Amino acid sequence: MRLPAETPLRMGSAAPARRARLGEAPQPPWAPVPLTEILILLGLITLGVAILGGSDGRGTLLGLGLSLVTVSTLELALREHLAGYRSHSALLGGLAAILVAAALAVLVKPDKAFVIIAAALAFLLSTQLARSVFRRRSGGASWRA
Repeated sequence: MRLPAETPLRMGSAAPARRARLGEAPQPPWAPVPLTEILILLGLITLGVAILGGSDGRGTLLGLGLSLVTVSTLELALREHLAGYRSHSALLGGLAAILVAAALAVLVKPDKAFVIIAAALAFLLSTQLARSVFRRRSGGASWRA
């Protein structure tokens, strides 16, 4: 008995899968070296030392640890999002909201209600923009896990 020949799928002919496969993950420019993961680990260790350690330089260690974890995580999220691998729309929208709120609070010093409303608008707009970018990059899926 002969099996029927498989017909290759054309681009856009099938709905994109909701589950992203590990083999499809976008590789960073430094691909063989797990630099992002190393920086996240170093940031977590720095945070642990800052929390469990003495009081000398605690604020500096907290800032360094948070910076390492935040920048590394955002790099990974942005790389995966722009490649259409996994959607990180809410995370990127949250970053935009934090940046808008921080800039307004430091530079303009308006009423707190205005800062909250501006941050909420920045979140909503940037999340929708990120979703549309992901939809184009993923071949039509609005999210992937």
